[in-house]
Amino acid sequence: MKTPPTILLVEDDPQDAELTLNALGSADPPPEIIHLHDGAEALDYLFRRGAYSARETSLPAVMLLDLKMPRVDGLEVLRQVKSDPELKSIPVVVLTSSREEKDVRQTYALGANAYVVKPVRFESFLEAIKAVGVFWAVLNEPPPVCGPVTVD
Repeated sequence: MKTPPTILLVEDDPQDAELTLNALGSADPPPEIIHLHDGAEALDYLFRRGAYSARETSLPAVMLLDLKMPRVDGLEVLRQVKSDPELKSIPVVVLTSSREEKDVRQTYALGANAYVVKPVRFESFLEAIKAVGVFWAVLNEPPPVCGPVTVD
């Protein structure tokens, strides 16, 4: 039996996090979801520091990343993840309420795989999250786990 994919949710807003967890948890089979509350916690998790120093080395199938967060914002998380040879293959889907062109440009320039504006309507929000989760965690074929990859 295939182990369920791991989705890393980095979201500081409790309501958005709860909605996202509910939407993703309704998948069959449900993915493993790790919810982190801000960018600093996400970086500690990904780089296996502090409270996460003993976590397994496996990487999430996808990271759902909010942009506007306390301590360390989503842009800085994205910058560090995509700059690291071992982490850069993690698909990063930015989930944000920002429609600012500057934010869209910056996230793609830093290596984001997708930019999703959080819908205002409850039903639309749930459908968008389910679609993102199914694509990135179930349908997308992740790169093989074999350490840093070099391109010839």
